[in-house]
Amino acid sequence: MAFTEDNWNNAGNQHKDSILMLLEKPFTHIGKTVIDWINVLGSSAIFLLIALWKSFHPKQFSKVIQQTYYIGAKSTTIIMLVSLFTGMVLGLQSYHALVKFGAQGGLGTLVALSLIRELGPVLTAIMITARAGSAITAEIGIQRITEQVDDLKTMRIDPFSYIISPRITASIISFPLLTAVFDIIGIIGGYITGVILMGLNAGTYTHSIQSYVDMKDLTDGFAKAIVFAVIVATVCCYQGYYVHKRKDSKGAKAVGMATTSAVVISCVLILISDYVVTSLLLL
Repeated sequence: MAFTEDNWNNAGNQHKDSILMLLEKPFTHIGKTVIDWINVLGSSAIFLLIALWKSFHPKQFSKVIQQTYYIGAKSTTIIMLVSLFTGMVLGLQSYHALVKFGAQGGLGTLVALSLIRELGPVLTAIMITARAGSAITAEIGIQRITEQVDDLKTMRIDPFSYIISPRITASIISFPLLTAVFDIIGIIGGYITGVILMGLNAGTYTHSIQSYVDMKDLTDGFAKAIVFAVIVATVCCYQGYYVHKRKDSKGAKAVGMATTSAVVISCVLILISDYVVTSLLLL
């Protein structure tokens, strides 16, 4: 009788343990995911600090110029095209909305502030991520899997100073400049729609911009551009530099996965940081 009771007790304990394991499994997965994200966030922050520290080397000037040309100058055409039609669509939609309230005179202010404070920095960052950020990740990833990074270490060349720092510095330079181009061309696009196509008075459009757009609006937009530059450059360089440590794939496939991850993560972080920075700037 005692043996039977022990068996029942053991079976009951095993059943309880199995239920507890089933209940703990989702929380274990969530906890592991959170810890992994914290580890990546910490290593990314250290990665950025090291890259920024090594960016003050005098021999990096030529590399920074090359990367500024690649990231900034070669992205100008697509930025101008996107900004022109963004401004035109924004002007068209805003004009029809303002006409209902008899406030079409504020079209210039609405277009300019929307572009300068929000659409300009965000869309510029996303377009640069799609064009240059993905290429940066793929290029660094290929250098990693073909052991070119290890060859640099063998030749006593610091990979951070040679590969990472120039790209981050060039991004910090290029993003605000391209944001300014986006804002200007977008305002011109709003002018084309509002004044040329819809018949709004040109003086009214330009006067509303001059009256209600001040220096704080410009500095807030450029501050966002610098934050986005740091985020995009860090994520793209980090994903490419540590592509060999990915657990989901190896080799050429890992480069493709890293490139996709870099673009997706950068775009998500751009939108999240846009909200955070906007909240801080409005305090």
